[in-house]
Amino acid sequence: MKARVKWVEGMSFLGESGSGHTFLMDGAPEAGGRNLGVRPMEAVLLGAGGCTAFDVVMMLKRARADIVDCVVELEAQRAEEDPKVFTQIHFHFVVTGRSLKAEQVQRFIDLSAEKYCSASIMLGKTARMTHDFELREVSGETP
Repeated sequence: MKARVKWVEGMSFLGESGSGHTFLMDGAPEAGGRNLGVRPMEAVLLGAGGCTAFDVVMMLKRARADIVDCVVELEAQRAEEDPKVFTQIHFHFVVTGRSLKAEQVQRFIDLSAEKYCSASIMLGKTARMTHDFELREVSGETP
């Protein structure tokens, strides 16, 4: 895997992924930024959320569960002193579908957390990781 980060101006940086995608990162105004993009540590947290959401959705689809939506809400705390690593991260999954089984969703979240999600497993080396979920039922046909 390769990536490139290019300084744009001030405290703005353009992240370029090896797969050809870009996103803007910027610092907070108090650090000389202009608040034009996500903070680098926010990008790390978003990466962990995207990684685990990908796992859970993929496993549910492979299990032929009737899933229509999955949102992962993350809340993290960081160390007070440098390096300000994440010390705690909570993942709250909101999974929407038809007749979803709570035991299955829990098992897939656990598998992601313990075996598949490289990003959250890596962050778990410094942060206490917690997970919970809620199921939302929808009715009717898939559009």
